[in-house]
Amino acid sequence: MSITTTEVQIDGRSIAVHSLNTLVIGSGAAGLNAALQLHRRGMRDIAIITERWGAGTSNNAGSDKQTYYKLSLAGARPDSARQMAEDLFRGGSMHGDIALCEAQHSAQAFFNLIELGVPFPHTRHGAYAGYQTDHDPRGRGTSAGPLTSRMMCECLGRAVQAAGITVFDGHVAVALLTKMTGGEKQVCGAVAMDLALLGDGAYGFVLFNAVNVVMATGGPGGMYAASVYPESQTGSTGMALAIGAVASNLTESQYGLASIRPRWNLSGSYQQVIPRYVSCDAAGGDEREFLNEYFPDMPTLGTAIFRKGYEWPFDCQKAASFGSSLIDLLVYQETVLRGRRVFLDYTRNPCGGGQSGAFSLDLLPDEAASYLRKSQALRPTPIERLAGMNLPAIELFRSHGIDLGRDRLEIAVCAQHSNGGLRGNIWWESNIRHLFPIGEVNGSHGVRRPGGAALNAGQVGGLRAAMYIAARYAEPLPDPRVFVASIERQLRGCLDFAQRVTTQPSGKAFDAHAAIREIQERMSAHAAHVRSATGIGEAAEAAWKLVRRLPFELRIADLTELPTAFRAADLALTHAVYLEAIREYLDRDGQSRGSALVLAPQGQRPCPKLGDDWRFACNEPNAWVDQRILEIALDDDGGIRKQWVDIRPIPEEDDWFETVWNDQLNDRVIR
Repeated sequence: MSITTTEVQIDGRSIAVHSLNTLVIGSGAAGLNAALQLHRRGMRDIAIITERWGAGTSNNAGSDKQTYYKLSLAGARPDSARQMAEDLFRGGSMHGDIALCEAQHSAQAFFNLIELGVPFPHTRHGAYAGYQTDHDPRGRGTSAGPLTSRMMCECLGRAVQAAGITVFDGHVAVALLTKMTGGEKQVCGAVAMDLALLGDGAYGFVLFNAVNVVMATGGPGGMYAASVYPESQTGSTGMALAIGAVASNLTESQYGLASIRPRWNLSGSYQQVIPRYVSCDAAGGDEREFLNEYFPDMPTLGTAIFRKGYEWPFDCQKAASFGSSLIDLLVYQETVLRGRRVFLDYTRNPCGGGQSGAFSLDLLPDEAASYLRKSQALRPTPIERLAGMNLPAIELFRSHGIDLGRDRLEIAVCAQHSNGGLRGNIWWESNIRHLFPIGEVNGSHGVRRPGGAALNAGQVGGLRAAMYIAARYAEPLPDPRVFVASIERQLRGCLDFAQRVTTQPSGKAFDAHAAIREIQERMSAHAAHVRSATGIGEAAEAAWKLVRRLPFELRIADLTELPTAFRAADLALTHAVYLEAIREYLDRDGQSRGSALVLAPQGQRPCPKLGDDWRFACNEPNAWVDQRILEIALDDDGGIRKQWVDIRPIPEEDDWFETVWNDQLNDRVIR
């Protein structure tokens, strides 16, 4: 069966209707794999829509050697899917059955990428070597270099094109469409804008009449001012929240040190070579190595910088006792609170000052010295060490016009990943039936995911969604006329919004760019890695006020900004729900955990020389909020529903072969 296209007339406007079984929204690694897996299972009436082929996080993000987390496939140390599931589960706020699925399909997803051509390194005997990444006890990380996820997209993209899967490029999804079936809400398609037809009288709107929607739109990177997300990655979580999709774990995001121009994660070898941290005033004067003031000696400072490599995400549990995350707080203090600029300098070693003493490789603990020695990087300067350990990490910045052997690299603590998102079951299906959120938009990642686990989760999510759709939802399409009649009211909501924002303002109005700036400044100030109960409460109230204002006060100068107006509305709702979730968590006596430090007057100071304003407390063992996951959703009247659900344990499966075989023969597995 192939995709069919018809046209309908709404108020004299001609709008195309594309009818198909499954619509994949997004062209990142997760979405491409979902489409490919559907095609392999015989599905032909499928399509991908994307704002711009090659945009988004997967194609434009990376680090020193971007990590893909998978089951160990080399060496003598034993590993199993069960052990991997336990390690994922141990990160907190992750359901055990989801962890088991991600672990069980890890090897399958990884070898699929191998077969498609992603050049993960292996020995001459075929062992795919691994290394330790953050929150990883077993060295399961692997990498194809700084651009691992881009290579994944390139290989998956070639396979999608070779399969002849339809791609609607230059299309922006702005709303999900729903219908009621048997008293249950289910998705039935989407409204998108064809960017080439914004001036066609119908604002470029096209309709997708679909049985299933796979939502692979990534995280809401557009919510933050300090962000390492590619500028092309804004997210579309709001359109799912607007139809009542349940979100989970929105309190949990990940933040880390990153370069500002270009936006790039500075993890791994960028830190393990122990560069110099320098701050200066806004004009570039008053240079000083600000870390020296807070660390007692150079070995302690050098060790913290080294560990920042594989402990890269900010972690509140590593902020005290001169841990690696103290560096993030000190960078934040310099940049945000003091208005200074911070740079990494690879041309020189950290210098002595105050109590810190002189730098020497001989003074490093064996942990760092042994790593550098094995990496053939026991060299005099950071840039020489980086060249010995990871030359592609240098070439990456050179391709952006930055020579780390000469130029300093400006940095900040940036939003990097949303560990929360839309709720999905073990087939990645939402509470809104036939809607499958996969990749970062799915809230399965928990509090402390191992580095690279998100790439595995996205590949597994696409695989399992395709398995379920092909087995259970490969049903015929409704007639386009019946479809349009059922969703006309929802379509008119989009038309009314477009017409309103393009009319001349009457009275007070503001533009979409100003609204997005307000959202970004609010989230970076109150909902990033440093939070307070007072700040969150005020921010949440301001966020809901913005959500209420936007439909009536937002205006754009011309039709080319219409997608930005829809994006502003989507981000406004998304950030309000995120802030509401954080407020609920704090109201339940939640304290610091994961990548969020919650200020608490009675807590401890991160280090002796930081003032009382920095006091914080972590959750006690077995805290009430750590035993449950917060789910949050909008009801049909726009009210907020919050529910704390118990974390599901890892299932004990009956894997007796004859039983599993019998279930397979009788089609009892996918259910």
